[in-house]
Amino acid sequence: MTALLTPGSTHPHHDHRAFGIRFSRLGQSFGAAEKRRAVLRDVSLEVRPGEILAILGASGCGKSTLLRTAAGLDTPDTGEVLIDGDPVRGIDERCAVAFQEPRLLPWHTLRANVAMGLPRSSSASAGKARVLELLELVGLTAFAKHRPREVSGGMAQRTSLARALARNPGVLLLDEPFGALDALTRIRMQDLLLDVHRVKPTTVLLVTHDVDEALLLADRVLVLGPGEDEHGSTVAELLPVPGTRPRGRTSADLAALRSSLLSMLGVDGH
Repeated sequence: MTALLTPGSTHPHHDHRAFGIRFSRLGQSFGAAEKRRAVLRDVSLEVRPGEILAILGASGCGKSTLLRTAAGLDTPDTGEVLIDGDPVRGIDERCAVAFQEPRLLPWHTLRANVAMGLPRSSSASAGKARVLELLELVGLTAFAKHRPREVSGGMAQRTSLARALARNPGVLLLDEPFGALDALTRIRMQDLLLDVHRVKPTTVLLVTHDVDEALLLADRVLVLGPGEDEHGSTVAELLPVPGTRPRGRTSADLAALRSSLLSMLGVDGH
């Protein structure tokens, strides 16, 4: 996908600030008392400001729970999450979340859906300018007045990403945002995310099942796995991805790391 933004592009909001995240001995369980199941246990790590951290692990290991806890959508049983040094207490306005499904309102235009992500304090003129900026950023200016049923799945997901960016978040939480897309659209969305991050280097936590996607996009890869007693997932590995972005999709330099990650996930990488 050709980059949507060129070095000469001008966009407001250059005061953007990315926030660091600290997970401190995080524990989370779900269910009634007699059937309560530990999902996360003693998870501790630090995410650097402006970093893209990919999160891998088997289905049900707590990847989405980790994101929801960072956003303040779930309250941990033990431990805490700190953003920019401040504990998360309830839904945190410094974070924005994009899910696998775009979750757009079908009766609104794409422009109106993006506007729903604006801070409540935005003036009408500033809000309109911000929405137009974001539609340009994700390549949807020509489709601003279309409704979700009138555009492709990839366009709907681009709209979801623009809505998440509307409040200029310091942390962007992405829960398998490209998982439901066809292969070609997924590649285009990956390139778009890199374009957006280049212009607005927000701290990104990306949940994915795709090892190649993690290696393409991330600075580091977190692998969640069972603890010693297999009650709740914890940090199994936290590995740096060599090289700088943009990386080749078939880079030989990443072959050994790819094989190691697949092995950790119980997949034969050969």
